[in-house]
Amino acid sequence: MIKRNHMMTSKSVRKALLGLATVSVLALPLLAHPAQASGGAATPHTQNWSFAGVFGRFDKAQLKRGLQVYREVCSACHGLKRVAFRTLAEPGGPEMSIEAVKALAKEYEVQDGPDDEGEMYTRTALLSDYFPSPYPNDNAARASNNGALPPDLSIITKARGYLRGFPNWFFDLFTGYQETGVDYLYALLTGYEEEAPEGFVLNDGMNFNHYFSGNQIAMPAPLSDEGVEYADGTKATVKQMAKDVSAFLMWTAEPTLEQRKRIGFQVILFILLFAGMMYFTTKRLWRGVKH
Repeated sequence: MIKRNHMMTSKSVRKALLGLATVSVLALPLLAHPAQASGGAATPHTQNWSFAGVFGRFDKAQLKRGLQVYREVCSACHGLKRVAFRTLAEPGGPEMSIEAVKALAKEYEVQDGPDDEGEMYTRTALLSDYFPSPYPNDNAARASNNGALPPDLSIITKARGYLRGFPNWFFDLFTGYQETGVDYLYALLTGYEEEAPEGFVLNDGMNFNHYFSGNQIAMPAPLSDEGVEYADGTKATVKQMAKDVSAFLMWTAEPTLEQRKRIGFQVILFILLFAGMMYFTTKRLWRGVKH
């Protein structure tokens, strides 16, 4: 009787643990999801990114084009305060030469100090410095943008996203798709309309965007065809520039993405090999022993 009760208890525990695991998996997308687009906004479409999936890698040429778009278009209002110049030369990113990065850094001035007299001063940026903000403080940023505060773009692709819904999020658990933030950013940059739809009340100073919450955004459409002249000769359409700068901002948000995926694959491979060794070792040790 005791043995039977013990077996029944074990089965109950296993069922409870299985139920808990199921609930945890189902709740995972809700617990770990960034801020969502809502309020009438359209759902972004899944884009084909080179860095998506378990074995994804950044396209170095695309990252360099994205950096150019950021510098020539976005940097007028948005900062990259968490990105150091030196990272542009490190593996897994644009992988620019040290000389090129030094030359780029020299185009910026950063505040330093205090000096021997206790005064702050500006100097030419070094490799160890971070991209400076275009504004001295948030109040100055708001004053220059009709009260709107342009967000820092360092980790914007991790701070934004959208719900993919069932069954997409379930398949994402197995495919490793984590690009909802960069999908949203691309959709936002390409989702502007010159005129709001008929019957839509657009507030003064606002612009219509299909993918922004409430469909009203203070930022005017930042991209236009041939807005930049790519150094590699790529045709600078709005979609091309949006995709390039979105990919670049995915890298700024996760500069060690390639390293993480490589180590993750190695860990999974080790676990599989170790599990196989333990299985056959256990069978050999307990061979001939009655259970």
